[in-house]
Amino acid sequence: MKLVAGLGNIGNKYCFTRHNAGFMVVDKLAITKDLEFKEERKLKCFMTKFKLNDEDIILIKPTTFMNLSGDAVQLVMNYYKIPVEDVLIVYDDLSLELGKMRFRADGSDGGHNGIKSVIKSVGTQNIARLKIGIGPQPPIPSETFVLQNFYKDQLETLKPVLKRAIEGIEYYFTNGMQKAQNDYN
Repeated sequence: MKLVAGLGNIGNKYCFTRHNAGFMVVDKLAITKDLEFKEERKLKCFMTKFKLNDEDIILIKPTTFMNLSGDAVQLVMNYYKIPVEDVLIVYDDLSLELGKMRFRADGSDGGHNGIKSVIKSVGTQNIARLKIGIGPQPPIPSETFVLQNFYKDQLETLKPVLKRAIEGIEYYFTNGMQKAQNDYN
């Protein structure tokens, strides 16, 4: 069993904000698989799953808001006994240009409160991630920028990235991090 956690904020006012790029990826993946998310209150997330190579892949969107995303990730990992090496976190990255994505095997939080919460909750920086570029950031505070909606032309730029991200996720689970980095970064 594998876990893909898209990070973002729940609620209509956050749907198309830059900080919700992780939600957008798992939503797009669910749509392509004709899946529906169901709220799992005790696990603090919306969840759905599908099979890939005869293995269950769980998709979650934490309901804890970004800064406490790790709570939901940890609850799901514990409930389904999913080891950290079978988890992929998908989230927005300010330092990566809009239209780009990057697989990364591990590393620091880079100032992102969602991944900071995940690292704290799971107890390691050794957690796989797929970063979706939302940069460059204009000269405004990052917390203001990430909570703004994408502009219409930016959403158009994002569409092929979302498609590539869901292909990349399946490729990652089939071929591993090194090949995913070589072929998708």
